Amino acid sequence: MTTLDQATAKTGAGSRAGKRPVWMERPNPLVQFLKFIALLVSAALVILPFWSVLATSLADKQTLDAAAGGMVMWPGRGLSLSAYQAILSGGVVTRALVISIGITVIGTLLSLAATAGLAYWLSRSRSFAARPVLMLVLGAVLFSPGLIPSYLLVKQLNLLDNWWSLILPVLVNAFNVIVMRAFFQELPAELFESAAIDGASSLTILTRIVLPLSKAVLAVIGLFYAVGYWNAFFNALIYIQTADKWPMALVLRTYVVNQTTIGGEQIGSTEGLPPQLSMEMAILVIAILPILIVYPFIQKHFAKGVMIGAVKG
Repeated sequence: MTTLDQATAKTGAGSRAGKRPVWMERPNPLVQFLKFIALLVSAALVILPFWSVLATSLADKQTLDAAAGGMVMWPGRGLSLSAYQAILSGGVVTRALVISIGITVIGTLLSLAATAGLAYWLSRSRSFAARPVLMLVLGAVLFSPGLIPSYLLVKQLNLLDNWWSLILPVLVNAFNVIVMRAFFQELPAELFESAAIDGASSLTILTRIVLPLSKAVLAVIGLFYAVGYWNAFFNALIYIQTADKWPMALVLRTYVVNQTTIGGEQIGSTEGLPPQLSMEMAILVIAILPILIVYPFIQKHFAKGVMIGAVKG
């Protein structure tokens, strides 16, 4: 290598050594502006449909007639709550709302308890039959039982037209078990060993040590279970025959898709009733409002919980 080549190599090495990493460089103003525009467009694509649904639910008949029966982006000069009054006064939506809240709360608590217990058992290497059960759980992730076997099982258990048919068949999600097991395995083994030396049982270790340290994963998986119970209408459509026992998701489908009330009569812009579109959007707002209220309280745990198992070391 010549003297010139050696000097060039030293200069290049010195410049590379003195250069800061890419993530420490000062951001380009043009790139920052483009990122802001992309984020603004993404937020608008998410927020504007929700705003249109809310505005349409609050719009009066004159505003909807001016929009040729379509959805509006502004409810007009005066806000009208007639759609909400008409829906809630009948008792159908109120009863369905109470049923859905009960199923969601009870189902989420039972699912979290069953998932945490199973995941803790599988996370302990010395647990009895942990390996075969783990293989069954992994198999449940890859293969679903199917509609007909599930229906026959629910029928044999005499759960048809029973609210437990909406909880017990989906009580434990195999993917959630695997995620929670991975989190439990990352906890320091010294905690379990010291507790066992002090005479603590497995249940005591789980309830007093493991669960208090697992708030992030419990919040995220609890949200997954709650959203699943709240939005599930297909199981209710199959297993629940009595209309008075329908949850909110099935009532919403009846109003919006079939455009009928629980009694079967056609809803619409008849005398004394708000426009059909306003009633559909109002019940849609009522259906999505509880999840929107709950989410901000667990959002702080969500970012940490979804990264469980992604980084080790």
